[in-house]
Amino acid sequence: MSLSLFFRPVDPTVYEWGSHRNTVFKSVEVFTQEFPNYAEADIALIGLGEHRGSEFDEGMEQAADAVRKAFYQLKKGSGAYKIVDLGNLVNGHSLEETYGRVREVCETLINYKTFPVLIGGSHDLDYGQYQAYETLEKLIGVLCVDAFIDIERTQMTEQTLRPNQHHLHQILMHDPNYLLNYSHMGYQSYLVDDDVPALLDKFYFDSYRLGLVNQGIATMEPVLRGADMLSFDISAIKLADAPGHARAQPFGITGQEACQLCWYAGHSERLTSAGFYEYNPDFDDERQTTAAVLAVMIWYLIEGYYHRTYEEDFESNDFIKYLVPLADVPEHITFYKAKKSEKWWMEVPTPPNNRLNERKSIVPCDQSDYEMATKGEIPDRWIQTQAKYS
Repeated sequence: MSLSLFFRPVDPTVYEWGSHRNTVFKSVEVFTQEFPNYAEADIALIGLGEHRGSEFDEGMEQAADAVRKAFYQLKKGSGAYKIVDLGNLVNGHSLEETYGRVREVCETLINYKTFPVLIGGSHDLDYGQYQAYETLEKLIGVLCVDAFIDIERTQMTEQTLRPNQHHLHQILMHDPNYLLNYSHMGYQSYLVDDDVPALLDKFYFDSYRLGLVNQGIATMEPVLRGADMLSFDISAIKLADAPGHARAQPFGITGQEACQLCWYAGHSERLTSAGFYEYNPDFDDERQTTAAVLAVMIWYLIEGYYHRTYEEDFESNDFIKYLVPLADVPEHITFYKAKKSEKWWMEVPTPPNNRLNERKSIVPCDQSDYEMATKGEIPDRWIQTQAKYS
């Protein structure tokens, strides 16, 4: 079945201002009359207008087109720019049917090694994004950037809660389970029940409050490098930089920091899909600041993608191998440092009969993990990684 059945073309008013020389629009094959050849593309843009998972509705239908208007006026970056815009996904008769359509589209694209970029819609649509990985027969890592942790732990029923408030529960409880790791970045402690991060910790999942992210955005790079899927709720960006969210907060990461995270994400060879959710133009300012910020975030995601180095051969001369002895168990930890990018990885042995069916796993880390090991301490990242493999 052709994916074109799921989409409607992009309205010409969206890109009429992007026709100037060397704009992004000039380098993207947009669905206007003929459906683009997504099988030969590197990246596919997908507009989402589904809003039934949120209490705020109609404005979200215009989110993707508002971002497109800003995005197509930007100047083309580096790289081949084999990018297609598939248009806007037609909503299903039910919210669950829309999840299924998101799943089928993303699954098809990932199988063709085309990177889907989802724009708009309520955050619960990342459940469909997650389901796209079910048939890949591998365990995956999910990274969510959000001021909230959408796994409400209250006495309210699911009928009372909106789906975008508890969609994480659907991901964590999905059967079959192919979730190796879940990382949550940028949550604000005063917006989240204190037992929720503790719950994630029980699963040996990672959560990074806003204060930790603000201490140094570069320290978050290994977290992004360990993810197969990125789910970005714009509530994580502070109100002044992204007012176009129903629950925008006065504090958060800056728009510039969000762009840096997107560059890291795009640069990661492991990441195969990204979704940007919860933008509502009805809450944006007159200058459409949020749309402009999202447009630049996507630009940096693409820029990072076209700077990928594909450094995964740890036994090659492209890496420096460090064997750090320890006084206790484990007897040593092996680290790898890429000579060109100076990125770090560490080797974590896996128990027999683990779900990966491997004797060891090499996971992203940073120099601070290596320095901790040289002082005789086992890095927290090593401990958590081995625990989740058990």
